[in-house]
Amino acid sequence: MSTIPQHDLYQMLSAANDHGERVVVATVAHTRGSTPQRRGAKMLFFQNGKVAGTVGGGCIEAEVWADAREAMQTGKSELKHFSLTADEASEEGMVCGGTMDIFIEVIG
Repeated sequence: MSTIPQHDLYQMLSAANDHGERVVVATVAHTRGSTPQRRGAKMLFFQNGKVAGTVGGGCIEAEVWADAREAMQTGKSELKHFSLTADEASEEGMVCGGTMDIFIEVIG
């Protein structure tokens, strides 16, 4: 998956809103050290199961998917912290070594 151009992001959100569809937007809010994406990267999760964009990949993205599914059901937004430091990275097979804060935002 790739990052979403801002224009496309807002078009997708507008279309979902027009259909009364709930969307969860995951946004990289803060990074420190080496991370797979920079601050501002977004990933959209739609009620119909479609996904657009990326916030990283691998284990982080899998955790964000799980958090987005939960947020889709509960309607609650939340800031999540992910550690990619050397100890955690080696356990999970990651190579980045930084930390990321990702805001899981429910829209609709």
